[in-house]
Amino acid sequence: MQKEKIFRYVFIILIAVCVFLIAEYFILYNENKSLRVAVAEQQLNGKVIVFNKLFIEKVLNANSEVSFEDRLKLENAVRDLNDSEILSQWQKFSSSESESDAQLQAKNLLDLLAIKISY
Repeated sequence: MQKEKIFRYVFIILIAVCVFLIAEYFILYNENKSLRVAVAEQQLNGKVIVFNKLFIEKVLNANSEVSFEDRLKLENAVRDLNDSEILSQWQKFSSSESESDAQLQAKNLLDLLAIKISY
């Protein structure tokens, strides 16, 4: 009889510990998922900022035509973002036929890059 009571108490304690550990697991799992999302956003922000800086440096501040190497750097940087909207706007800019259209597309690209940076 005494052993049966002890066994019951131990069993109840084990169940309580298991429930506690399962609850902790799910809390940590959700926290981990949130942290991964935050890290991914920060990495994307970093890439967008690097592309934005490169675009300003190589295109907007250029005194002459943009070199092939610089265009290649820009193309690789924009593709590294894996963002179809930014890539589409970049293609509109790079395929501009007139200076006024290129200025408009550059403005649109810079606006889009500013929007894409999340806080």
